[in-house]
Amino acid sequence: MALRDLTRRIYDYTLNLAARQNALTWLFIIAFIESSFFPIPPDIMIIPMVLATPKDAYKIAGVATLASVLGGWFGYFIGVYGFELIARPLLEFYGYMQQFGEFENYYHEYGAWIVFGAGLTPFPYKIVTIASGVVRLDMVVFTIASIIARGMRFYFIAWLLKRYGDPMKVFIEKNLNLLSVLFMLLLIGGFAAIKLL
Repeated sequence: MALRDLTRRIYDYTLNLAARQNALTWLFIIAFIESSFFPIPPDIMIIPMVLATPKDAYKIAGVATLASVLGGWFGYFIGVYGFELIARPLLEFYGYMQQFGEFENYYHEYGAWIVFGAGLTPFPYKIVTIASGVVRLDMVVFTIASIIARGMRFYFIAWLLKRYGDPMKVFIEKNLNLLSVLFMLLLIGGFAAIKLL
């Protein structure tokens, strides 16, 4: 099967899934696990869900934000209590152990900004949640930065799609292959950015 056909099938399936009653449950699960260990961001579900049910745009963003922050806490506690057993193998799996040592030094001075930046951008948020736990970043600071960043990201996507839903849907469907490539480049770029730190 060609990449183009596979992309189209995944998009169509997700769009149909987004209109089902249990779509919010799946979004919650994906947003939760993405914040601690899963590599695919919840935006993949948010976009078709809002396109399918624009009246629920802010509810969808709220569920994604809540689940992402709770998942961030889970990542934080992986860093606090399971660094050797869980966090180290995860960091080694992604090839970030050396960078993590350097990254850790920045936390004491710039912790809130690091969490905020990772929560708002394609930068892998899971690495930051685990790192925050390892260095014991203040939990209140971590939570506030996570809520603001993840909320801004998901509510902006929801607003954009609610406001320009039909044209955005047409644009996405016409340019699905290009957008898939750009999404993958952003995802890979976020992981690559860690290696450069």
